[in-house]
Amino acid sequence: MGFEIPRALGVGAVQPNIYVDRKRNTYFGNTLNADTFESTSINRFTTETAIKRMIESNPKVKNIVKDFNPNLNLNMNELRELLSNHAADTQNITKGIIENLPFALQAKVDAKAIEDASYLHDLGKVLIPAEVLNKPAKLDENETKIMHTHSELSYEMLKNSGLNDKTLKLIRNHHQNAKRTGYPWVDQNFNADLNLQILSVADKYSALTEKRTYKEPMSPKQALTIIYQDVKEGKMHPFVFKALVNYAKEPILASSNV
Repeated sequence: MGFEIPRALGVGAVQPNIYVDRKRNTYFGNTLNADTFESTSINRFTTETAIKRMIESNPKVKNIVKDFNPNLNLNMNELRELLSNHAADTQNITKGIIENLPFALQAKVDAKAIEDASYLHDLGKVLIPAEVLNKPAKLDENETKIMHTHSELSYEMLKNSGLNDKTLKLIRNHHQNAKRTGYPWVDQNFNADLNLQILSVADKYSALTEKRTYKEPMSPKQALTIIYQDVKEGKMHPFVFKALVNYAKEPILASSNV
């Protein structure tokens, strides 16, 4: 399932009906230059100037969007909203999952790679047309294909930015799983390791429990019930899910001690 467990972990039956709440260096590699004031923050990749430079550095970005955004229009308002809400929330959830993993598994985690990837994983949505991104109804087949390009767009935009390869792969594959049934396409050698499973489930939990133009927010219980199906289908290791459940329970435990 992407990482080895040396012995039975004794997770036990993870019940999906639990009631929970949640908490919610100076250059871009060889080709892209960052402004000095942006050089130490992950936000250096999210300015309009930086995004335009990244697009220019990789012709593949233009090729991906040629049929739905040939003029390379940037939806910066949408990106700022996404970064301050969903991306920040996903970061917090990944940290909570990591803290609730057994110590032996925590040692296998690259927290910096996950943290950076969780903030930048949806950067490609800046190129997705607003009418697709914010459609107040179910996407049709073509719109779904357009939406599914966002993870690869994020990867290609950041490919020449100086981010390390591990972070880039997490960004590209954050909608993949241990059964390889997600997107974008991966071959039989693909391994949904511990880091990816943490990012993927954090992204999914955040998306399910937040309000969007096309849906109301789910309760944590509803979201965990849906995510538990991934455990049953072998897409996620039970201990990653158990860590998410334990993280989500923390606000309830805190409030009960007031």
